[in-house]
Amino acid sequence: MPERDYFYHELASPVKALPDSDSTLKAAFFDAMSPASQISVVLDHLPDVAFFVKDREFRLVAANRNFWERVGCHSESDLMGRNDFDLFPPHLAENFRRDDEEVMATGVAKLKIIELFFNRQGLPDWYFTNKFPVFGKGGEVIGVLGTVQSYERSRAAMTPHVQLDRAVAWLRDHFREPIAVTELARIAGMSLRQFNRRFREAFGTNPRDFLIKTRVQAACEAMRNTESPIAEIAVDLGFYDQSSFTQHFRRHMGMTPLQYRKGG
Repeated sequence: MPERDYFYHELASPVKALPDSDSTLKAAFFDAMSPASQISVVLDHLPDVAFFVKDREFRLVAANRNFWERVGCHSESDLMGRNDFDLFPPHLAENFRRDDEEVMATGVAKLKIIELFFNRQGLPDWYFTNKFPVFGKGGEVIGVLGTVQSYERSRAAMTPHVQLDRAVAWLRDHFREPIAVTELARIAGMSLRQFNRRFREAFGTNPRDFLIKTRVQAACEAMRNTESPIAEIAVDLGFYDQSSFTQHFRRHMGMTPLQYRKGG
């Protein structure tokens, strides 16, 4: 049975059990803290890290400045009680909800979830999200806590091998073109076997699926923001044809491109 990551709703519990004396000392300190403690101040000043907490109903109950600014709010209070479907496109909100449900149901953290967003230039920015169950004082799961970091803004922390940076940067700029994994391995200066292994260690998926996921996300953006025919979008984003595109899109999104364009 996997070890659980423990968080109390006051963020007072350790990830791993401490000796009784240390545990008692820590509990006493956090119990003495005022609700408006320095923890909130620290979270607001974490560089390039968005932090959030949701309750059992998936409502946001806490967030730092990086998070509420990222979703276009003017303060944390503007965010309170809202959920992902109030803030994000449906296909993104559905993915976020699915991960939240799993964390709450299992009581086990999900780490280094890869989530794709696109900037104003149409280029993907990959985000790494970590989600942890939040436990109440009785031991029950009462919510989920998460951090979000941009890969582009924290490469050194996110990628354990410098060589992967070259391949990922190249993929980011050329994902619309035909790309062979062997070419990515060459750019990284690794053998194909070594590249596949290290890529999976860093990103939790293989290079091919990472590329396909990038293209599918770009297709979602194109179908929401343009009237271009689906077949044209498919070819423009590097898929062999519309049939191949539909197959990959259904696997990642759970529906066909046409269903998605019509609103699911």
